[in-house]
Amino acid sequence: MYSVRLWAARHPRIFEVAYNAFHPVLTRLQPVWKAMGEERSEKVVGKVEQLSKELLFDCKMCGQCILSSTGMSCSMNCPKSMRNGPCGGVMQNGHCEVKPEMRCVWLEAWEGSQKMRQSDLIQVVQTPVDHRLKGSSSWLREARRASQPQQEGRHE
Repeated sequence: MYSVRLWAARHPRIFEVAYNAFHPVLTRLQPVWKAMGEERSEKVVGKVEQLSKELLFDCKMCGQCILSSTGMSCSMNCPKSMRNGPCGGVMQNGHCEVKPEMRCVWLEAWEGSQKMRQSDLIQVVQTPVDHRLKGSSSWLREARRASQPQQEGRHE
C-alpha cells in the first residue's frame, strides 16, 4: 500500500486530470443521489470512493478530502494528523520522527503539488478536521456543493 501511495503522490497530474473529468459527471448526477436518498447514495458512492482512494492514496476517509491541494498525498497519513504542513519533527533525510521508516507526508505533498496545474492550492490554510464526517463521502459533499446555485452577487 505504501509503495502505491508514493507512486500516486509522485504522479499527481494523472489523478488531477482524471478528477477534473470525473467531477462534472458526479455533479450532474446530483439529482440521482438526491432521489436515492442520502443514506443509500452514501453507501454506494462512499464504498466506491473508499475502495479507490484507499488503494491509491491510503485514504483514511476523513470526509473532507484535500488530495487536490496536497499533491495527491493524503494528509491524514501523517501520524500527528497535521493538516497544514509538516511538524517540526521532520528528520534531515526527510523522514518522519514518529515513523522513521516513512517519508514525511508533507514533503510528498509539496513535491506532488508542484507537478499539478493548481500548485498554489497547497498554500491554502485548511480548517481543522471535523471528526463527525469521518467515513462519509467527500465526493458526494462536493457534488452537493457544486450543484448549488451561487448565492454571491445574486440580486433577484
